[in-house]
Parts: sequence; C-alpha cells; structure tokens
Amino acid sequence: GATIPIPSPTLCPVPRWGATHDTAAAPRSHCRPQSPNSQLPRLGCSYKFPSTSQSSTAFSFLRFSASSSARYRPRTQPFLSFVLPAPDSATSPPPPPPPPPPPRPRSMAAASSATSVHDFTVKDASGKDVDLSTYKGKVLLIVNVASQCGLTNSNYTELAQLYERYKDQGFEILAFPCNQFGGQEPGTNEEIVQFACTRFKAEYPIFDKVDVNGSNAAPIYKFLKSSKGGFLGDSIKWNFSKFLVDKEGRVVDRYAPTTSPLSIEKDIKKLLGSS
Repeated sequence: GATIPIPSPTLCPVPRWGATHDTAAAPRSHCRPQSPNSQLPRLGCSYKFPSTSQSSTAFSFLRFSASSSARYRPRTQPFLSFVLPAPDSATSPPPPPPPPPPPRPRSMAAASSATSVHDFTVKDASGKDVDLSTYKGKVLLIVNVASQCGLTNSNYTELAQLYERYKDQGFEILAFPCNQFGGQEPGTNEEIVQFACTRFKAEYPIFDKVDVNGSNAAPIYKFLKSSKGGFLGDSIKWNFSKFLVDKEGRVVDRYAPTTSPLSIEKDIKKLLGSS
C-alpha cells in the first residue's frame, strides 16, 4: 500500500499564564499547554492504507488554531481518504440445495419407462386406485367404450359373451369409458356403469373415464399405443379400439373399432393355452 504522510497541524500560539491568571477559566481543549511559556510541538506521522479502486469514504479531521486572545476556533479540512472494502460475497454461505422432487405415483409413470401393463395404476369408476399388477397371469382385453355409439350394442353384447366363456380360464376385460369421439360417452361414471351392467349384463370391471389421445391421455393408453401402433398411426381412431395383452402384461395385438370381439376369440384362446 502507499504511505500517506499526515500533514502537521497548525501551530497554536499559547497565551502566557501569569500568577494572577485564573487557570480554572482556561479553555478546555486537547491543545491546552501543560506549562506557561510553552508551545505545542509540531506533530508528524504517517499511516499505511490498502490500495483499492473501489469507491471510498472520505473523512475530515479538525484543525485547531489559537489566536493571541487564546480563543480556539475549530475548522474542518479534508484530510485523508481511504476505502472501506465491500463485503466479500465469496465468504457468504451458499444457498441450500432445492429439495428433491417427490416420487411420482405409478399411475403417472412415463409410458416410455414402462415395460408392462402391470407397471401402471389406474382408477376405477368410484375413484379408487387399482394396481394393474393384480392382473398378472391373466390375458387382458383392454377396450375404450362409449354408451351412445353406433358400435355400442354389438360390442357390449359380444364382450359379455367372451367374458362369460373365458372368465374362469384367466381372461379379463378392462373397459375404459372415453368421451373424445363425437361426445358419445357424456354420462358420469355411475351412469356408465349402470348402463353397461343393466342393459348388457357386464360383469367385467369398468374404470374411470379417461382421454385416450392428446396431451392428457391416460398413461396406460400412451403405453398401449406406443407398444402397438395402428394402421394409420398410433392414435386411437374411434370407440371400441381393442388391445390384447398376454399374461406377462405385454401388448401382443391391436384391433380396429370395427373388429368384432368374437372375431378375435381364437387369439384369446391361444394366449390362454386352451385348444
């Protein structure tokens, strides 16, 4: 750092103090002489301050002078400037790391990371979670259903027939209502279940209403479509599209909405291992 000499203060002429002078009336000051007929010594010293380019804070020091009448008048004079260093940000403690994200439920698992239908959890018509791993060892036919479609009567009727024939051999139908095609499934879950069970004697499980296409598509349907693409792309084309799943949860075939359930009976029997 640079050495900056501090200028000497102005000499203060000191009044003579006689025997009759009232020392109690003498002015109180650090410049007051210690004995009569003496003069203040000339002061000189130097200090070292760190050299810096940052903004500085100026300090002013008082310089005193005494007149012949021993009256002291303080005057201010800029004397010395130096810098107060800014706080070092490097010494500040680092911010705490963000908390880890909560684990995603299986129902929200990305379709690309799943290897089986059994990796998913869906909701039933009453809103309760259903772990599809409970269907391990069973052959599944997954269908998006609707109550007001031109294909409703034929498909619901034949689905009931298939289920009645093979339910005791390890066959299960999973029905997912969907209102994305012509708004043909507008009812509530309760109304949909009542319609299918009352009119078509559906005994297989009917799940919560879902989207099968688009950004809000149910994860299970994203997986189904990525496993078996359709003739004109992966998207579901209409109500009653069908996916056949083997006992290990792998998608083995996909059928168009116009394919009747009874026409795929031979494929179901093959997966069941029956003649």
